[in-house]
Order: sequence, then C-alpha cells, then structure tokens
Amino acid sequence: MSLILNSEYKSFGGKLGFYSHSSTTCNGEMRFSVYQPPQAVSQSLPILYFLSGLTCTEENFMVKAGAQKYAAEHGLILVVPDTSPRNTGIKGEDDDYDFGTGAGFYVDATAQPWSSHYQMYSYVVKELPELIAANFPVQQDKQSIFGHSMGGHGALVCAMRNPKKYKSVSAFAAIAAPIQCDWGKKCLSRYLGENKESWREYDATELVKQFGFHSEILIDQGTDDKFLQQQQLLPNLFEKACNEVNQPLNLRYQEGYDHSYYFISTFIEDHIRHHAKALNQ
Repeated sequence: MSLILNSEYKSFGGKLGFYSHSSTTCNGEMRFSVYQPPQAVSQSLPILYFLSGLTCTEENFMVKAGAQKYAAEHGLILVVPDTSPRNTGIKGEDDDYDFGTGAGFYVDATAQPWSSHYQMYSYVVKELPELIAANFPVQQDKQSIFGHSMGGHGALVCAMRNPKKYKSVSAFAAIAAPIQCDWGKKCLSRYLGENKESWREYDATELVKQFGFHSEILIDQGTDDKFLQQQQLLPNLFEKACNEVNQPLNLRYQEGYDHSYYFISTFIEDHIRHHAKALNQ
C-alpha cells in the first residue's frame, strides 16, 4: 500500500504530513493527514483518529484545532482522514453541501450509485488503520477516536461497533441521533436506501442502547450552536439513551459557544487529555 506525501511541515517539534493513496475500499484516491510528535523519531506511539464534519477535508482540523501542541505533550500520533471520496464521477455528488462530496457520513453505502465509492465506515475502521500501521511508528493495539458534528457521529458509531479497537471516544457537537434529524434522514436514505432498520447501525443513540461502550464518553456541546437549535444534533436523546443503560457519559454544555473551530480549539486540550489517559495506561 504505497503512499504519496503531498506536503510536510514542522509543528511543535514534530512533523505534519498530508498524504494521498489509492484506496481499494473507496475505489479511488483518498487523502489524509498525520501529525507525528517529536517522540515518534525514537519510539512507536498510540494513535488518535479525528473525524471531521460536513464540507471539511483532511486539512481543517490540523490547521484550526490547535491539537498538535497537546499531541506532542502526550506523545500521540494524530490521523485525520478526508470526509468522503472525491471526483468519483457519480452524477450529483457535488450538488449539496450536506450529501456526496465532503459528506460521506462515515457509512458504508449500500444503495446505487453511491455504494461503488462511498465506503467511509470500512475505510476508517479497517483500511486506514492498516495503512497507518504499515507506514508509521504506531502501537496498533492503542488507538482512540473522536470527531466533530458529522464526524462526532462517525466517531461514536465506530467506537461502539468496535469497542475492542478503540480505547476511548469523544465528540464535539455530534449528530447524535441521525435517524431523527433532517441531515441524517437525507444522507441515510440516499446512502442506505429506504429500509430504516439498516439506518440503526449508524445511529449512536440506537447503538448505545444495544452495545454501550466500555468507558466514559465525553461530549462537548455549545449552547449557541445553531444546529442544536435546529434539532440536527439531539444530544438530549443520546443522553437519555445513556441513562437508560447506565452508560457513563460526560455531556458538557458550554455556555455561549457555537459549532465552529473556535469552539473546538477552546476545549481540544480536554479531549486530548481524555484520550491520552486511556491510551497511555
């Protein structure tokens, strides 16, 4: 599995690289970024995956979140995949900001024509970790995952469906009950078809009732997030489900914060610490 290094930058004593490769899972070129802290020169390290939100690429988080400083402090390798396949030639993939390009929703599409390329769940859970393990100094048995918005949804789904793969999970403003919000209904119906039973496999609120997670889940949510007001995120439903099954949850409502990277960068240190604690045990 050969990688192409597109660009590289020194950051907090380590190095940040942007890569592309030919993905067998998504049937085309995929891109991702990796931050290797200074410790990576002499030892293998745990991995922390971040899944970004709608319209983002593999670059947004690395540029805006301020995470490298804390990854360097705690000795974690950060990995950020792109949010979807791109330039697949599928008609209509660029028509909407919240579906198709930049909006893979971290599901394995089963409906045509999307199923030929949009296999983001398998890409994140299987192909990308194998690629990272083959090319970077990582401790394969120590990985965690977090994300923002659509990526918060993805992180929760990946963690709960694969509890042995991930030591910890957290999210910023997650789309926590996609089968009950407009964003989710739009994406899931088009990627998975109209059988709503199959949608439940990608709904954190449903999954927590079914599987739970082996340790505390951390979620930060801004109170001035317009998507909270528009009922797209529904953290209250996820919290209710967690309470029903006694799943430990630290849901923090952050007064006055919105949905942006200004919000993420304010609380990123807490999230890195949450994962470092689990990964460095």
